[in-house]
Amino acid sequence: MNKNFFMIGAFLLGLGLTVEAQDVNVNVEGEKFTHYWSVGTCAGRANEGLRTSWVEQLKLVKEDCGFKYLRMHGLFDDDMFVYFEKPDGRVVYNRQYIDEVYDRMLSVGVKPFVELSFFPNGIAADNSKMQMWYRNRVSFDEKRLGKWHDMIKAFTQHVVERYGIDEVLTWYFEVWNEPNLNMNPKAGFFDGTKSDYFKLYKASAEAVKSVDKRLKVGGPATSNFIADTRFDGEVYDQSKSRFYSQDKINKQQWKGSWIEDFIRYCEKENLPLDFISTHPYPTDYALDPESGKSKDAVRYVYSLKDDINWIRKQLANSKYPDAEIHLTEWSTSPNSRDVMHDVLPPAAYILKCNLDCIGLANSLMYWTFTDIFEEKGGGESIFHGGFGMINFQGLVKPSFHAYRMLNELGDEKLYYDDPVFISRSSVTKKIAALAFNYPDEYIEAVPSARNFNNYMNASSKKVDLSLKGLKPGTVFVVETLDKDNGNVYDDYVEIGSPHSPSQDEIEYLKEKAWDTQKEIIKVNDEGVLVFERELLPWTCVLIKEL
Repeated sequence: MNKNFFMIGAFLLGLGLTVEAQDVNVNVEGEKFTHYWSVGTCAGRANEGLRTSWVEQLKLVKEDCGFKYLRMHGLFDDDMFVYFEKPDGRVVYNRQYIDEVYDRMLSVGVKPFVELSFFPNGIAADNSKMQMWYRNRVSFDEKRLGKWHDMIKAFTQHVVERYGIDEVLTWYFEVWNEPNLNMNPKAGFFDGTKSDYFKLYKASAEAVKSVDKRLKVGGPATSNFIADTRFDGEVYDQSKSRFYSQDKINKQQWKGSWIEDFIRYCEKENLPLDFISTHPYPTDYALDPESGKSKDAVRYVYSLKDDINWIRKQLANSKYPDAEIHLTEWSTSPNSRDVMHDVLPPAAYILKCNLDCIGLANSLMYWTFTDIFEEKGGGESIFHGGFGMINFQGLVKPSFHAYRMLNELGDEKLYYDDPVFISRSSVTKKIAALAFNYPDEYIEAVPSARNFNNYMNASSKKVDLSLKGLKPGTVFVVETLDKDNGNVYDDYVEIGSPHSPSQDEIEYLKEKAWDTQKEIIKVNDEGVLVFERELLPWTCVLIKEL
């Protein structure tokens, strides 16, 4: 080893820096890939889509992040006024609210990823359990399963008539949301057994396919992966959940909830299964045997890749090896009051996980695009740990910038070695690259609310990148998202964290939210673009050819 190189490396490591040197010839043959991260995103519930600001924010994420589909709860909730039973027994389906939401979505170029949920009054069991602030009905009544089938069939026929079969053939129909959270006596998203959900899936799939067999239907849309037997029975048994300490959690075999049983049921009943859906959050709210209370556990940064590969293995060994994989909810946690959602670390987490898992799934949908979201009611402050990439007032968060940067990549991978990803557009032949610092200190546990006050106490990375084979003088823009640029929560704190910001303060914060650092660099006379930078923790950089 060169003695000088060793001494320089040792010096930098002593400063807490990781040295990353990459020389990349941009004229090599690229590997085609799809932007599975921009296939879809999510919203809270359908009724929220009737608000003008919701549509404006959806238009923004479509234009800047490229999202093609939107998934949301509550299409058939009482506040959508879909189902009416008359005294003479006639049923009237009212679709005005659904039409309005779908019309608005399609007008900005976003297709529905249809989630068939929840039960309207008249189809839900009598005295149905209610779940969220908006009182969605979740209790299953097998005697009314025929009514559900008829409503789903009529709904499917309606959207085909309204939007055309060629359009609706591009949609997806997902049955329910997280039915495995069927704990008693307090209901989660489904008040029924595992077998009840399987019957619901069968009725739903048959209803959709009765309109056109080519329409795509799937499930089971279950919640996070687990490493115990709490979901093995008919009903979620919290007493069988197991909490693992941080030194043990990543050594367990994690598996998707209900997925194995669901696939076997579909095989036995010869049911269509065009896609598997589930929600691979890196967290688990398991039972701590010492305290007897639920406790949040956080898995390592590679848990997403592990989970997708587990799903792929289940499908490969089934009658549905070609079924698509749609991960219809995902972020750093499934908690709508997790303050980590508002700040910088999720941006680097989003970049790393999405780039690590290229080619493994058909979609990975971020939950959610907006803080116009009311599962627990409205947030009590403008930054309250809401899921959204954009807050209620329209302030874009670092997570938004991460998806915007991913959307700038080409469709040919030239090079990837954390922390640098190089791409080329097969159309324009232009180069776009990402450099990011997901710190080594957070490999074993992804960033969570417990890290909110100390997340910058982590190591930097020194990136030394040379892109060769470029035309001399070619101009690139370098855009940096970091603690001081584009991290709007800190700007909010700097102006005193006003509980109800004035209009002028909101306009100021909107400007700061978009104020990432930008600079221009040029390819030198030798045809090499040189980028050398120390990346502080969680920094994300887009390097794009103009």
